[in-house]
Amino acid sequence: MSSELIDFGEYIASYPDFPKPGILFRDISPLLASAAGMRHAIDQFAAQLSAFDIDLIAGIESRGFLFSTLLASRLNIGSMMMRKPGKLPGKLVRASYDLEYGTAELIIQQDAPVMGRRVLLIDDLLATGGTMIAAKSLLETCGAIVPACAVVIELAALGGRAGLDASLIALKTYDD
Repeated sequence: MSSELIDFGEYIASYPDFPKPGILFRDISPLLASAAGMRHAIDQFAAQLSAFDIDLIAGIESRGFLFSTLLASRLNIGSMMMRKPGKLPGKLVRASYDLEYGTAELIIQQDAPVMGRRVLLIDDLLATGGTMIAAKSLLETCGAIVPACAVVIELAALGGRAGLDASLIALKTYDD
């Protein structure tokens, strides 16, 4: 595991006015396409999470899955998916939330193995915090302890960190 700090900005592309005018979309596709970039990302997440004694990682649909499974494998723990409606069978627990440009809902299975476990939440991006806050609330409703959240990109100007009652690890923070 490398302890080298990386500026992940070189692995993130920016697209103005996507998906609508006024939004500056930060794209992780270059990171995903780079073996070295992904190795550095997982190394850095693993190093920063060592103090949190995590039992399980919950990846938020869908880009959070890309990091949750790799990181869980590195830490030798399990991974679970926080899904959008219509994607999981069985009895479900739901949380609705607002996005910067709409509303959405997350679900997990009612019998997800989270009761009393320390669960890390991971996603690709934190903007206003709606998705991460809803995911955290959903896990806590099912008895999980969420000591930390992790994202590849934090859009600090949108204030999402302020709404979280957990530590936040971000590989790249943008202030604009």
